[in-house]
Amino acid sequence: MPGCPQAGEYRAPKSRTHLNDYHWFCLEHVRAYNAGWDFYKGMSPAEVEAQLRADTSWQRPTWPIGSLGYTAWDEDVLKDPLHILAAARMKAKAPPDPHRAPAELREPLATLGLPWPTTLDAVKSRYKELAKRHHPDANGGSRDAEERLKTINLAYAAVRSKLGNESRVAATG
Repeated sequence: MPGCPQAGEYRAPKSRTHLNDYHWFCLEHVRAYNAGWDFYKGMSPAEVEAQLRADTSWQRPTWPIGSLGYTAWDEDVLKDPLHILAAARMKAKAPPDPHRAPAELREPLATLGLPWPTTLDAVKSRYKELAKRHHPDANGGSRDAEERLKTINLAYAAVRSKLGNESRVAATG
């Protein structure tokens, strides 16, 4: 302020259109300036409402809930020289690997020692072979053999159930 002997250590915006352009005042004069400064001075009620709405989202555009809020990428405009996005798109569209067992069958198939894909007949014959080998009566009543047979039974039930459901779906489908 003209005639003020104190240092201008406090900033105040010059106008609402140039908020990063400041006047520098002493504490007494910045308080007086701020008391008389009105950001909304000269705005119509509609402009005030628009400013308040924009301020609630930090001056960023927003869309109603449920709308997309974006447009689809134009393949001609999108630049992907490393083909990263194309690879991700192809991976998303790629069919599941028929040679990779479903997650719920990986452990049971490993227990039975079977590869994927497999058939119900192969599972049954492998189960019979393992059941004979690990039956407690064939191993002198061994507790370890009994526990191993329980694990084999659970694995067989899981695989048989899954393969049985798939064959029923394929027969009816």
